[in-house]
Amino acid sequence: MKTKKNLILVGMMGSGKSTIGNIISKKLNFEFIDTDSEIEKYEEISIKKIFDIKGENYFRKLEETIILKSINLNNKVISLGGGGFLKLHLRKKIQMKCISFWLDWKDDTIIKRIFKNDKRPLARHSSKLNLKDMIIQRHKHYKEATYRIICENLNKKEIADEIIKKYEIQ
Repeated sequence: MKTKKNLILVGMMGSGKSTIGNIISKKLNFEFIDTDSEIEKYEEISIKKIFDIKGENYFRKLEETIILKSINLNNKVISLGGGGFLKLHLRKKIQMKCISFWLDWKDDTIIKRIFKNDKRPLARHSSKLNLKDMIIQRHKHYKEATYRIICENLNKKEIADEIIKKYEIQ
């Protein structure tokens, strides 16, 4: 099988990166890597507990290691945690080695999705206003992805199909 660039999914927590990544990996016959899940496997505890026990700085260093290792593999669909595309040097490496897709949703949709899940350490004690600020700050980085996928009026299959169509023209 010919090696192809890895396909990277970026976006806010709750944007569906893991769900969509699984669908895409099956259709492309690529391995799926969820960097948050890899971190949990490595540490043998949840991300929430990593934040509680070891702090965000520790988590971010581990996240960076996992991302760098993952992007150097071949034929992978990789879902980054919400903060995984924020560091400039990681974005640059991803842009060189991979094709990235930003799963973009309306702010209110993402906020509702975030509040439905209590596993998100940075959102646990956040207000709607704080989350809006986080979204604004992160969008500045996400817009550097190779492609922006407007997800609002699409179902999971349609999002995956649009990503695959764009990926395959590369």
